[in-house]
Amino acid sequence: MSRALHIDRSGPLSRAALLRDGELSDLHLDRLDRPAWLGSLRLGRVVRVVAGLDAAFVEIGDRLPGLLNAADVRPLPSGRDRREARIGQLLRTGQAVLVQVKADAHGDKGAVLTMDVTLPGRFLVHAPLGSGLHLSRRLGRGPERARVQATLRDLLPAEGGWIVRADAASADPGLLALEAESLWADWRQAARAADGAGAPALLLPAPTAPVRALLEFGGAGFDAIRVEGAEALAEVRRWCRDRAPDLEPLVRPHVARLSLFEEGDLAGAIAALAERRVPLAQGGSLVIERTEALTVIDVNGGERGNPLSTNLEAAREIARQLRLRNVGGIVVVDFVNMAAAADREHLLLTLTQAVSEDPAGTHVYGLSKLGLMEMTRSRRGPPVADLLDGLD
Repeated sequence: MSRALHIDRSGPLSRAALLRDGELSDLHLDRLDRPAWLGSLRLGRVVRVVAGLDAAFVEIGDRLPGLLNAADVRPLPSGRDRREARIGQLLRTGQAVLVQVKADAHGDKGAVLTMDVTLPGRFLVHAPLGSGLHLSRRLGRGPERARVQATLRDLLPAEGGWIVRADAASADPGLLALEAESLWADWRQAARAADGAGAPALLLPAPTAPVRALLEFGGAGFDAIRVEGAEALAEVRRWCRDRAPDLEPLVRPHVARLSLFEEGDLAGAIAALAERRVPLAQGGSLVIERTEALTVIDVNGGERGNPLSTNLEAAREIARQLRLRNVGGIVVVDFVNMAAAADREHLLLTLTQAVSEDPAGTHVYGLSKLGLMEMTRSRRGPPVADLLDGLD
């Protein structure tokens, strides 16, 4: 399977699209007129402690205070048990706190914050306030897992905790050492900045759309990284030179009559993500409706569709659409009715497998008594439809 990353800046949008065998499979977008805060580190100030919510509201310089739940407070005061500690015992009004944005503000809700900082790389995730070495379950339990663990014990800084992604197993040890040092340095930079800052203050900016794509997909490698625009090209080359020298030779400027995202009508595929209806190859379709509380997806079978065949195709397309549209929260799917229990089990397994590679935590809970498939997907930044809203 070929994997190509296309990056550009078009009007107010910064775009990074992953194509697998020429088909759009993943997308990161930024609105340059309202940059994402997701992943940034900030020095905030507690403005209100709410016992009923077991949470605090924290001023971080955004239009609305962010929400910091008691479960996300780090470190705990000495002698406190996390299961018993309440927000009033952990924080006080006016206190300065170093927080990370784990979900951007949307609508009339402020950002969701955590003090449990994690700094992601292609192969490693650094948890500065954690401890120990934690390997991905995808590495299995055989000799390969033991080899990776032994290698990393000698490479990683002793400070904090480290999460090892599955792609680290095939990575060059030099790349792992470089990434670990870079992540550790990011934390030290933010911590030093916090010492002399007054809240609210930005300590470490959020990764841009191209950087998020390089981090999320770069561990498995690319066949090509094509970039249009001098500014975007300079950013990508600088990041690869400093953080991922193995990717730098793959970076190529796009120079052609058609713009990069017009080739293969990639721009059209992105614009379609704001539409309600998604056609399926066998003649059926999906209708995707967002509400304040949840996202509802209706599967239409078409005139001659076989229910199981239509539902299996729909399940794979739903997993793709959730990623591309950056849908978060509760998702309810009304599949075409099937009488056989074995068919329903087959559908549940197919959908579960289809979402298993989603970088955002996605969980399939099964069919309700009304025959509706219930799912959840972690919120990570605004939905793509919101970012496209108002653009020509």
